[in-house]
Amino acid sequence: MVVRTLSYTLQKLIRLLSLLAAISIVSFVLVSSSPIDPIQAYVGADMMRVSPEQRQLIAEYWGLDRPPLERFAGWASALLQGNLGTSMMYRQPVAEVIGERFMSSLWLMSLSWLLAGLFGFISGVIAAMNKDRWPDKLIKWYCYTLASTPTFWMGLLLLMVFAVWLGWFPVGLGTPAGVLAEQVTWSDRLEHMLLPALTLSIVGIAPIALHTRQKLSDVLSSDYILFARARGERGFRLFRRHGLRNIALPALSLHFAAFSELFGGAVLAEQVFSYPGLGQATVEAGLRGDVPLLLGIVLFSSLFVFAGNLIADLLYRLIDPRIRERRPA
Repeated sequence: MVVRTLSYTLQKLIRLLSLLAAISIVSFVLVSSSPIDPIQAYVGADMMRVSPEQRQLIAEYWGLDRPPLERFAGWASALLQGNLGTSMMYRQPVAEVIGERFMSSLWLMSLSWLLAGLFGFISGVIAAMNKDRWPDKLIKWYCYTLASTPTFWMGLLLLMVFAVWLGWFPVGLGTPAGVLAEQVTWSDRLEHMLLPALTLSIVGIAPIALHTRQKLSDVLSSDYILFARARGERGFRLFRRHGLRNIALPALSLHFAAFSELFGGAVLAEQVFSYPGLGQATVEAGLRGDVPLLLGIVLFSSLFVFAGNLIADLLYRLIDPRIRERRPA
């Protein structure tokens, strides 16, 4: 089993390397074709004061005067040595910027991921156990409505209601304004993180709930469940003994595979709440033409999504003996 798992993981890593290579090429081509002038975005409001000679010096400093193919070769060569380059906006190594911003996003995505999985699974179970009754109809209406709701719109709605009207949460940012970093407490960070996390989790409940409902409905209509009902099993005992083990693993796998939606939603939520995470850095890098930072974030987000899919596949292989013992054709 260990040999098969290692072989499977090695195949996944080979696919990852080819995926990263393709993403790097496509991303660089798209960024190079962008109408945004990186020098103008770099200088900002002082562009009118910059002479052509100074503009040329800036282009030479950042390598923007070289042909695109040469720039990509230089960036790829540095990447193979573990250097992602230097961010034009932050004047810091890209790896440091991503590390700092990702820690803020990690707490936000982790909290929303746990809330979405927990409430989505519970909602799906309740809907399936009460199929075609009012709890099922209410949960389906809720899920179908959220499935078509943009993350930024939900964030604006929660911001308007709970931050502006009710005043229960801060309007935005990751920490209180005007407070030194060493004076910020965990309760302050949690207070600023709750509303963006709720935005992501509310939208993320729908796929887990609908998937769990459908899987459990299929299980409850099977022959062995009819036999269990004939033996007198009902309610939570029936679900615990026969339903839970059949729906937990597919729901968990789907939840891990949803890392791409989680990261994409975090980009929009962080922008709405001005939350200083990796999503906000992505938007700023794109608008200001920070090519090294943007390419570094693209590669890092690809690794993040790939890790979620790999964990989901490994969980299936480690827990489900039918997949673990299946031999490749």
